[in-house]
Amino acid sequence: MRQAAIAIALLLAAGSAAAQDAEAPFVVEETGEAFDQLQAAVDAIGDGDGTIAIAPGRYRQCAVQDAGRIAYVARRPGTAILDGRVCEGKAALVLRGRAASVSGLIFQNIAVRDGNGAGIRLQQGDLHVVETLFRDSQSGILSHDDPSATIRIEQSTFSGLGYCGNDCAHSIYIGDYGRVIVNRSRFERGTGGHYVKSRSARTDVADSSFDDSGGRATNYMIDLPSGGTGLIAGNMFVQGREKENYSAMIVVAAEGARHRSAGLSLRGNRAALAPGARPTTFVVDFSGEPLAIEDNQLDGDIARFERR
Repeated sequence: MRQAAIAIALLLAAGSAAAQDAEAPFVVEETGEAFDQLQAAVDAIGDGDGTIAIAPGRYRQCAVQDAGRIAYVARRPGTAILDGRVCEGKAALVLRGRAASVSGLIFQNIAVRDGNGAGIRLQQGDLHVVETLFRDSQSGILSHDDPSATIRIEQSTFSGLGYCGNDCAHSIYIGDYGRVIVNRSRFERGTGGHYVKSRSARTDVADSSFDDSGGRATNYMIDLPSGGTGLIAGNMFVQGREKENYSAMIVVAAEGARHRSAGLSLRGNRAALAPGARPTTFVVDFSGEPLAIEDNQLDGDIARFERR
């Protein structure tokens, strides 16, 4: 009888521990380990490969990934929110491992003193972002340089982002990366800076929408300040009236031609002006190289191309 009682007690204790683990918001799927702190889950994966499943909730937490390949996944897309907390004075997620992916999360209310607070601060490695919302912050995604790596952003929304003080923050600002791919994503209600700024050697933006009608103090829809090739196709651009710089929608090599731009293709896009918006130019080029600008539908007050 005594042995049976001990066995029952052990089962009850195990069940209680399992229930506590089930309540912990951050679970490493490969091991079943559960944590109350996101950083603890990241540290548990270390230099390995792992997936952190995040329970529904609003978390005043942030994390730094120094190694490994980690996937940050909402258990139910759109229910896990990283709200207002930054690590290292940079971002909610500071990523400098081998690779990372983010799926179904919400980043909001991210701000720091220097104006460059971001949902994600990428310092190296590949990044894949899908079905993720960045809102009401200084920046959505901000990266350093990694010419050997790729950033892929899909089915995500960037809303209420951007800031210009001593410097400018943007909805997306990518450094000298090997390639940036943005597909089926939405940019809206900017609050300063550009919607997409990329210094990558190749930037592809396709099947996405840029709705600047509710924006204020915004600049370009897409800025390729160092030049670069790629494909900008099948997008919808609506320029608003409350612009800091309304002169162009897309600008190429305005800060110098670090990358060749010959062959950059802009095709099958639609561009319009919101009521009260001033005339503009669809593409302004500083590279002097041949660009392929074809089959775009532009409002009458939008000039097709200007070379400077």
